[in-house]
Amino acid sequence: MASFAFTFELAPGYRLHDVLAFHRRDTEAVAEQVEGNRLRKGVMLSGVPVLLDVSFEGLVDPSAGASAPGQAVCTVHADGKLSAAARRRLEGQAHDAALNILGLRIDPAPFCAFAADDPLLGSLVRAQPGLLIVQSATVFEALTWAVIGQQINLSFAITLRRTLIELAGRRHSSGLWCYPGPADVAALELDTLLARKFSRAKAETLLRLAQLVQSGALDLELSPTNSIEQISAALLAIKGIGPWTVNYGLLRGYGHADCSLHGDVAIRAALQALLGEDTKPAMARTEQLLARYAPHRTMAAAHLWASLHPRASD
Repeated sequence: MASFAFTFELAPGYRLHDVLAFHRRDTEAVAEQVEGNRLRKGVMLSGVPVLLDVSFEGLVDPSAGASAPGQAVCTVHADGKLSAAARRRLEGQAHDAALNILGLRIDPAPFCAFAADDPLLGSLVRAQPGLLIVQSATVFEALTWAVIGQQINLSFAITLRRTLIELAGRRHSSGLWCYPGPADVAALELDTLLARKFSRAKAETLLRLAQLVQSGALDLELSPTNSIEQISAALLAIKGIGPWTVNYGLLRGYGHADCSLHGDVAIRAALQALLGEDTKPAMARTEQLLARYAPHRTMAAAHLWASLHPRASD
């Protein structure tokens, strides 16, 4: 086993409660475990079972009315023996994954300044200072989660996600399941997913996505020659993947700052409540309402989602 660690500085007001709540969604905790101020996450990186073990130090609970700077210490445990080159590659991937799961990709301050006096979202921004976008560990995890979760309730989506982990994931030597990578999902049979309550459309899309990534036909890595726009276009060309799936995947996978979630039912419900109207705004109108927040539409979505489930301390 190879082990190494990263330390991340956390600003005063870091919303630890929100971060831990995101990773506590699956009550059976097969691939994520939260105990006190400790987070453990299992994920496949470059075909290697990896445990990200994060401890939070020096933070004061914001719900107590105070906050202080702190640190997140992420210790990485990778199973098996790694060559020097494989270790370097894995260190970069693990660092990126840790940034994602800690919600450190997008600085909330620019949007807070941008929208503080906004007539529609200003009150939300003032009520939810420092709101973070917590991401999936990898882009592939984010995209598969988007496919799984589309057009079903959250509880069922979490159940299907757990099923995918148990079918295609691998156990880390610590005992925690690791969220599967493209090769693991691509190896599944369609009938296996259908027998475990996946709809045919979801199952076929998951397998199609995984096979394209595994074969190299779909490149999900950002580079000077592979932009967000190019990746988005490539994803939209895949049968079963539409604009909502792409935008949600960009948000949870890349931490892209300007995702328009106008097709999201919860976003439309939040806007309905803010506008005081009897029905949800249509998608076209929702897109127009969100356009005013470019290039910060991801944070606008985060505040709208959070407005549906406000914390007592907000």
